[in-house]
Amino acid sequence: MKKERIETGIPGLDQLIGGGLIPNSLTLLTGTTGTGKTISSSQFIYYGVKDFNQPGVYVSFEEPVDNIKENCLDFGWDFEPLERKGKVVFVRYDPFHVEDIYELIETNIKKIEAKRVVIDSISALGLYVRDIPDIRRMVFNISLLLRKLGCTSILVSETLPAQGSLSRFGVEEFVTDNVIVYYYTRTGSQFSRSLTIWKMRGSKHSNKLHPYAITKEGIIVYSKEEAFSKL
Repeated sequence: MKKERIETGIPGLDQLIGGGLIPNSLTLLTGTTGTGKTISSSQFIYYGVKDFNQPGVYVSFEEPVDNIKENCLDFGWDFEPLERKGKVVFVRYDPFHVEDIYELIETNIKKIEAKRVVIDSISALGLYVRDIPDIRRMVFNISLLLRKLGCTSILVSETLPAQGSLSRFGVEEFVTDNVIVYYYTRTGSQFSRSLTIWKMRGSKHSNKLHPYAITKEGIIVYSKEEAFSKL
């Protein structure tokens, strides 16, 4: 029997992951700065509401939500009407108050009966919680909470260019069902963007490197093309 899928709203991506994300799954979207992770996450929330009537919660640990929404206008995504209708909630969370993170996430999800959630970015916790075991415990607990509430979610993680790993704390890729890695690399005098599906639990997926672009309509993945790069 064919599994139900949650379409991402990112053209070309669903073709690489069996038609979309499995409902109630947790995806790690990771990469260096400038790869378009926040754009992809906003796109996931916006089209979830517009095309599938799936309310969404966007939790930002770093960038002010007004900046995120203003940048989205460049792609034609106006979140203000959706917020007024109670279809989307943007939350700017202050990681200095880490003790109430779970309540904040749960309250906002339940308030609009959200089906899609973005946590952007989990790496910011490291600026305020210095003990790595505590950070890993928080990431694990957040993943359990999102599953319990039945949300299809994206955890954004920032990696360092020379880091050579999938996540900042070395636990995110293990508590998530799926891992999508964005690259921004230089070949000669040019920079190019590409992605790979590192894992997609319960789904057949591409094992190749595919180019993508940030366009005036958002992220577009060229699923039928292969990227060649020295990663």
